[in-house]
Amino acid sequence: MKLVFIIGDAAVGKMTVGQELIKITELRLFHNHMTIEPVIEIFGRYDGKTINEMRDLIFRNYAASKNYGMIFTMMMDFDMPSEWEYLEHVKGFFEPYGTEFYYVELIAPQEIRLKRNVSENRLKNKASKRDIETSNQRLIQDDQNHRCVSYEGEITFENYLRIDNSDMEPAAVARLIKETFNL
Repeated sequence: MKLVFIIGDAAVGKMTVGQELIKITELRLFHNHMTIEPVIEIFGRYDGKTINEMRDLIFRNYAASKNYGMIFTMMMDFDMPSEWEYLEHVKGFFEPYGTEFYYVELIAPQEIRLKRNVSENRLKNKASKRDIETSNQRLIQDDQNHRCVSYEGEITFENYLRIDNSDMEPAAVARLIKETFNL
């Protein structure tokens, strides 16, 4: 099995690139809002404990399946040890099955991400982003409070690819990932 982590800042294109990657590979996409949105709908608010329990169940059962592999997307603050620990936590579900791990970091400046924050695809898949003013403010505040872009050379994973996708179409980014990792 293969597990591809697509990490990066808010609205950088993680889900959209993942959607393109599943079109050209046998991977399945599990983007982070697939658990966030239903929990917000049911609870009326973000509930991290429930979201994490749902994700763990999906990871556990998927890892034990005969599927080719999964793409998991997440926003990551590189200054928070808990974020690095979460990557290891997720890997723990898959390691007993001989899974190969791949890491893709997408980067783009805030001005581009603010434009992507209102894309039709994003708003269709992420109901919590439909209040554009609030979503834009959250993106700007997250940029001020979190470091969601790695330092050059900071990530030392064996199968790691950093892509500035500012001027790249999602399908081109997906092809680059597929070719680089022979997926």
